Amino acid sequence: MAAPEFDIVVIGGGSGGLVVAAGGSTLGAKVALVERHKLGGDCLWYGCVPSKSLIKSARIAHQMRHADRWALPPAEPRVDLARVMERVRGVIAEIEPFDSPERFRGLGVDVIFGEGRFVAPDAFAVGGRTLTARSFVIATGSRPAVPPIPGLADVPYLTNETVFDLREPVPSLIVVGGGPIGCELAQAFRRLGSEVALVDMAPGILPREDADLAAVVREAMVADGVRFHFDAAIARVAGAAGALALTLRASDGAERTLAGSHLLLAAGRRINTEGLGLNAAGVAIDQGRIVVDDRLRTTNPRIYVVGDVAGGAQFTHLAEHHAGIVLRHAIFKLWWAKPSSILPWCTYTDPELARVGLSEADAKARGIDHRVYRFPFKEIDRAQAESETAGFAKILTDPKGRLLGAAIVGPHAGELIAEYGLALAKGMAAKDISGVIHTYPTLASISRRVADQRMKEGLTPTAKAWIRRIFRLRGS
Repeated sequence: MAAPEFDIVVIGGGSGGLVVAAGGSTLGAKVALVERHKLGGDCLWYGCVPSKSLIKSARIAHQMRHADRWALPPAEPRVDLARVMERVRGVIAEIEPFDSPERFRGLGVDVIFGEGRFVAPDAFAVGGRTLTARSFVIATGSRPAVPPIPGLADVPYLTNETVFDLREPVPSLIVVGGGPIGCELAQAFRRLGSEVALVDMAPGILPREDADLAAVVREAMVADGVRFHFDAAIARVAGAAGALALTLRASDGAERTLAGSHLLLAAGRRINTEGLGLNAAGVAIDQGRIVVDDRLRTTNPRIYVVGDVAGGAQFTHLAEHHAGIVLRHAIFKLWWAKPSSILPWCTYTDPELARVGLSEADAKARGIDHRVYRFPFKEIDRAQAESETAGFAKILTDPKGRLLGAAIVGPHAGELIAEYGLALAKGMAAKDISGVIHTYPTLASISRRVADQRMKEGLTPTAKAWIRRIFRLRGS
């Protein structure tokens, strides 16, 4: 039997696939990278990069309106959405060369564009070529889910893949979905001047987060002027561009209609597996998902998955982490390498909401004995100095003080949560965070202050009485 042509064939040029391709080639592997559209994936073109660029512009507009918070004269911004979106496109253009075909070919990767499929357990056909390899990596990502709304096929709608192509004004936007994408874009468009209504069948936003954390974000969005419609099923949608009507049906059957110029769907994601020939590859599918073990291997031991298509949480940083695990398997044969269970994430609303480890709701649902400690940003001097005091930090520990999880809702939460990610990965306790000197004045000091709450809990009246007696103290 002829030796495989490649060491690794990567299928999909998103974040996870690019890390596998670059890392494998740098380590000396012969790598092919297959992509049907353009390198960079959802994160670069439709996700993290454009959305955070838009959010920044929206935040500046918000600060201009509320400049009196910082003792400056407020001013109503003159928002030109086309110009804002051109800035978003410019940010993408600045980052795109790092994900370009030229860069990867310069690294020695054979970059191939086209749609392909497995034709055997060890062969992938694309563009008239049949690629064989010792290992394959499926990194085909996900796409926006389109819910089965009556009338949707007859009206224009937006998803995260098309919303950044907007150049016309958006007088009024209806957002379907109260998850991270829906909340981020709803708040951003509201701050850029659109009337915004957010619709969800759930009773509130951000259902994966603890209710006390999500409530802080919801309060901020209400203050911005976002209107919420919860516990509402969508009966139908009708109209034409610029004049859409979304009919909602309450649990009692009563209907009401929302009018909007634009409709944005943010109702989840679906993984991309169609047309890959997985049956020919011996890769099992269960209820639309690729069957994967705890080491990211499919039922064909030479084929791995990374990123969204692995079927778990859908984050760029997780895809990149997956890539490192797969490289350990494919090149170094470290069969025992597994993805970390310590996964931080952040919703980039204002305020941000970040979490890592166990949530309070999960701990209760699983019957895990735990303790909860909180500390508000309004008692952090740096937050006071910057007039951004909304939110709090929260940690969960076991009865002995070992950290189980942490969450922060407030300014720069996505940056601040990293300290707790490290602490959880290293099995630390609250006392370890409490014992670290944090620079003053910084927002990061909230991590120590919330950990201090655990330490203070041990200072019971009985403990204080013994301290006074042993050390002959004279205070009350």
